[in-house]
Amino acid sequence: MQKPPFNCKEWKTELPEMAEITKVIQEAKDIKSFFFRFDKEVRPGQFVMIWIPCVDEKPYAVSYQKGKEMAITSHMIGPFTKALDRLRKGDKIGVRGPYGKGFTPKKNACVIGGGVGMASVSTLIDALGNPTILMGAKDKAHVLYKKRYPKAMIATDDGSEGFHGFVTDQFKEQLKKKKFSMVYTCGPEIMMKKIVEICNEKGIDCEASVERYMKCGYGICGNCVIDDQLVCVDGPVFNREKLNKLNDFGRFAHLKNGKKVALAEYYGGRA
Repeated sequence: MQKPPFNCKEWKTELPEMAEITKVIQEAKDIKSFFFRFDKEVRPGQFVMIWIPCVDEKPYAVSYQKGKEMAITSHMIGPFTKALDRLRKGDKIGVRGPYGKGFTPKKNACVIGGGVGMASVSTLIDALGNPTILMGAKDKAHVLYKKRYPKAMIATDDGSEGFHGFVTDQFKEQLKKKKFSMVYTCGPEIMMKKIVEICNEKGIDCEASVERYMKCGYGICGNCVIDDQLVCVDGPVFNREKLNKLNDFGRFAHLKNGKKVALAEYYGGRA
């Protein structure tokens, strides 16, 4: 009998492990964190695939990690996230991963999160210790992790809390006061595109966590393609040099059916 062309130890089934939800925290309006035990090391910026039986499977950044307990943070906006929102302590979800490339932690950093994008940079903030943190949201009710990061500077679109305006404008104001060696960001792609442009002007290194629709999480389905890169394998974190070469960044993405559309249409149907 011919031997298989791989070592059995290297073979992966990529099946989800069932994990019991240990705690649920209401973080902001329509946004919750779900804690569970998952004994895997996850680097800041990596993601896991979350499966709800009979519903669907979606990628999520790991937003908390301490020992064998971790959490994801979810904004209730569509069918999957509404199903997740109904889960309580004791319910079970399927978890697989971690996947993707994470952030490269460096000192003298500014971390910029927009909306639920704060979830993708939260464990990075924890690892960095004391970076400058800018948090953007559309209003006071949707600001994430205020108690968790009390020193964070907040910007709201409507001025209901903190800086009145976009977090990108707040970032420009900070650059007048302080020099940074590194900028990390995650949030709406238009926001991240602007931050990269500012970093280009100032010559500051930057890494951004890019979001695309994923079916597999490890480079098979191809749905998360951005130019010639697969977000699940080559990302989700890309550096400034790579982002500057991605023509689709800030412009286009692929829907669940694979159709390439403008970002406004893509984000209009997120779940």
